[in-house]
Amino acid sequence: MRLRIGTSGWSYPSWRPGFYPPGTAPAEFLAFYARRFDTVELNTTGYRLPASDQFRRWAEAVPDGFRFAPKLALAHLGQLPPFLERLGALGDRLGPLRLVVQQARDERLLASVLEAAGPGLELAFDFRHDSWRGVDTVVAVNDPVAEPFRYLRLREPPYSEAALAAFASSLRAPAYVYFRHEELPTAPEYARRLQELVSAGRPPG
Repeated sequence: MRLRIGTSGWSYPSWRPGFYPPGTAPAEFLAFYARRFDTVELNTTGYRLPASDQFRRWAEAVPDGFRFAPKLALAHLGQLPPFLERLGALGDRLGPLRLVVQQARDERLLASVLEAAGPGLELAFDFRHDSWRGVDTVVAVNDPVAEPFRYLRLREPPYSEAALAAFASSLRAPAYVYFRHEELPTAPEYARRLQELVSAGRPPG
């Protein structure tokens, strides 16, 4: 029942030296990132499906308790089984699967996805068609009251200190929060500051 805060991706050479120390090799980025944050969005999976060995290497680079949030742009149901099979290589580092759904509302598609995924996988539906508005039977991305967890993506920087403080005060666990990648390392800066604000607002003990 944790509040996890991170960024959309980590493999950005332009974040060096602003976030990654000078001289850090790209192969070391993930391990460095995972010492500061406990989750990250895997956006690359929305464009190509990496081999199981790649997922395994990512899992081995992060500590216990870290969670990856892979993306799948769902065009048809047949994509799901091979995708889930390869995600298995992440083991207990697998967090929520963000399913980008461009199609109009289709209750049969939704039921088929839930059946194929099974009960043990956290699913966050990123609906891109207005006809899905009001669906409350699944976790929808950026629904602040979704159950049993929330999946929140912050995509409109810059964020003022007041805006971050107000957002921090509205958060409740369990939730995953991700800041959008930009060329400058503003996403990890915002994520780190939000961590501080959330921690400051927690009662002692």
